[in-house]
Amino acid sequence: MKLNCGDTCPRTGKYNVVDEKGNVLNNVYVKEGETMPPTQYSGCHYEI
Repeated sequence: MKLNCGDTCPRTGKYNVVDEKGNVLNNVYVKEGETMPPTQYSGCHYEI
């Protein structure tokens, strides 16, 4: 599942920060219903 910053988190868990090339740069823990935080890099998204 691909999420962007500002999206609502569908379930509690650890989400990987993935760049445009598919490399995992970092991960964050977000609870269900919270807003996904901004990534520290442009062009990145979150995947569970």
